[in-house]
Amino acid sequence: MEYHPWSSKWLDAVCQLWNEQCGDRFPMRPELLRQNSLDDPHLLPEGSWVAVEKENQRLVGVVIAKKWSEADPVTWGKGSGWIQALLVDRACRRQGIGAELLKRAESALFQQNVEKISLGSDWWHYFPGVPDEEQETMRWAEKRGYIAGKQLFDLISSPEETAGNRSASGVGQPATGKEQLAFSVGQPATGKEQLAFSVGQPATGKERPASGVEQSVSGKERPAFGTELPTFAEVTFREGKPEDRDALMAFFNRCFPGRWEYEALCYFEKGGTGREFVLAEKNGEIIGFCRINDDRSPIIAQNVYWAPLFADELGGIGPLGIDPQERKFGYGRAVVEAGIYFLRQRGIERICIDWTDLVDFYRKLGFEVWKGYRSYSKILNVR
Repeated sequence: MEYHPWSSKWLDAVCQLWNEQCGDRFPMRPELLRQNSLDDPHLLPEGSWVAVEKENQRLVGVVIAKKWSEADPVTWGKGSGWIQALLVDRACRRQGIGAELLKRAESALFQQNVEKISLGSDWWHYFPGVPDEEQETMRWAEKRGYIAGKQLFDLISSPEETAGNRSASGVGQPATGKEQLAFSVGQPATGKEQLAFSVGQPATGKERPASGVEQSVSGKERPAFGTELPTFAEVTFREGKPEDRDALMAFFNRCFPGRWEYEALCYFEKGGTGREFVLAEKNGEIIGFCRINDDRSPIIAQNVYWAPLFADELGGIGPLGIDPQERKFGYGRAVVEAGIYFLRQRGIERICIDWTDLVDFYRKLGFEVWKGYRSYSKILNVR
């Protein structure tokens, strides 16, 4: 077995390996792989490797490592490193390939004085943790010092659920029920589905959307989700525009400094026009937001990564947040409803919310568990 540094030379081969191993549930696209695993400035080249069979040069494994960068405009993630993906061909497992790839990634992260390594949850991540189906991978990681953390979920609404009429079957499942997931080093422990999901990436750990009410302020029953914009006497909801950039970035810096602020900055630097943000305004000032995504977004966002699973277009909601001074008035739920409304205006019915543990909150809005993950991390003894 040979080990070569990860580079664009191997992009097509890694994309093929990924889809052979887990494309039925997490279909990889070359443009997504390039965006997340090559173009991200947090990529740690010396910790990212591919395993290639010596005789035929067939790629059979890959590990992608990342670390916080001193050049980051925010301090979120300082001292942290990530294993974005670790994948080995099923036919080549139990030969020490995964262990060697992990060793190389961890060694490079240690040399960078990283204090904590997480599996997934990186900048431009694929997963917030290890997919639930990978029970054997979880045990494999635990033997190597990784500690299990929170249960996290991806949620989805079918067209019927988005309209407020939840179907008896619940989630609009993709065509196949086979579970062969990335972050796969050992054999999958079970083919049973244990799926769930969560909204948006945590920015500071304090962003819990305000709880809403089942009725409008007037006391009348609200219409089906997404058919009308929520109405409040003092708060309005609209899509963002290019001229909102400065005010929106000031809002993020004030209320959600860190990851969400950085991601919004990257969005505008990639040519974003503001249409991916629903803004909640009070007296002309931004007091809340909801990110919405579709196939026209300048960045392939986390909640539409797996859009190729569906024949119809997949939209995404999240992250979202309300100014701490304006919470507990129902604006959190309302801004989600506004996000659903604007996506439906674009002809999108199926919507995904990624990386959340607020399952009960979003279930009231027609979302159900789709995929589940377990966070894992390891503390390093930095010299």
